Amino acid sequence: MAPPSRSARAAVLASSVQRSKPTPYPSKARSALIRRTVVVVLVLVALTLVTISFRSPTAGALHDIQGTGSTALRPFQTAATRVAQPFRDAYDYVHGLANAKAENKKLKEQNAALRASALGAAAQLAKQPDYAKLLHLEQGPRFPNGYRAVNASVISFSGGAFTHSLTIAAGSSSGIRQSSPVLSGSGLVGIVSNVFPDTAIVTLISDPDTFVAARDLRTRVRGVVGTGAGGTLILDHVSKTEVVRQGDAIVTDGTHNARYPDLYPYGIPIGRVTSVGVADTASFLQVQVQPFANLGSLDAVGVLVPTHQRR
Repeated sequence: MAPPSRSARAAVLASSVQRSKPTPYPSKARSALIRRTVVVVLVLVALTLVTISFRSPTAGALHDIQGTGSTALRPFQTAATRVAQPFRDAYDYVHGLANAKAENKKLKEQNAALRASALGAAAQLAKQPDYAKLLHLEQGPRFPNGYRAVNASVISFSGGAFTHSLTIAAGSSSGIRQSSPVLSGSGLVGIVSNVFPDTAIVTLISDPDTFVAARDLRTRVRGVVGTGAGGTLILDHVSKTEVVRQGDAIVTDGTHNARYPDLYPYGIPIGRVTSVGVADTASFLQVQVQPFANLGSLDAVGVLVPTHQRR
């Protein structure tokens, strides 16, 4: 018997083995539907868990599950914190440095403003004693009748050892005029020698060309206060027969003839006698006077202005 042919054998083998059908791939619409379903389910679960968490008591199965989850995740949280900490520290350092620079600049500006304000307040405060003395003199019995005081700050002293003048911050706009007497709260300072609208020049009684009619307040002896040897004040033209003692107060002598009024009203304190000497070669007593006003350190002065202008 002849063997079957190769084609017949292949046909038999093919008929005995059944091939499985290929699994079809899901369509795009089906995949999108599945993804949407999963998202909706997750959202519903999250909302449910949040609602249960807020409404459930502080203890319970859900809180136990949350605690277990937190415990399981704590190592990862710790590791993440350690990894992020250097970056957080670097950010905090840079941010803090920028804020510190800005704050430092702001504080410097505030400090400069406060320093300027403090200096201005200190400068004004330094002048308060002189203003207080002027007010006391103006309200006291020694203030000359028929005058008012225009108080002004001393804004500059003329330079030079042989210059005896100062500038004040008041002038003709305040009623000051030339030859107005000037005094401090302690005594006579000088006389106005030049006037401008807002300033005036005052020549001090220590100027060699300045002379003031004066008298001894105790003995009534008259003389002329001027500058003697060495730049000190003296009461000159006092006869040797007159009596002047150390410690006597010297004041302005004032006007004796209405037709020829003196520049200085009566009674302004000038100074105190420090020594009285007699020289055989001198015609008058040698009376030295220490001025009441500190002519080298004045912050404020008062200028005497007549309450009624003279014709």
